Amino acid sequence: MKHARILAALAASLALTGACTQVPALDQTITPALAAADYPALVPLDPILAAAQNSAVEPVQATSAIDARVAALKARAARLNGSVLNGAERQRLAQGFR
Repeated sequence: MKHARILAALAASLALTGACTQVPALDQTITPALAAADYPALVPLDPILAAAQNSAVEPVQATSAIDARVAALKARAARLNGSVLNGAERQRLAQGFR
């Protein structure tokens, strides 16, 4: 019973909060020149689809390029995975903590 009252009060406060919202005047956003403008010309889709299908990607070249990129990124990750400090710096740091 107590939860129902809290839920009803919460729902009422949310509903009243929405009534305080300032709605922007969206009717005034279109200029007269824009309202009088012609619709854009529609372009047939068939030539665009044909051009996309005719520009074939060579799978062997694409695969080799991707494999080379993967190898380069793995090599870079391996270099970044190493220690930043050399042996002398590590010893000096360890002595400072003692």
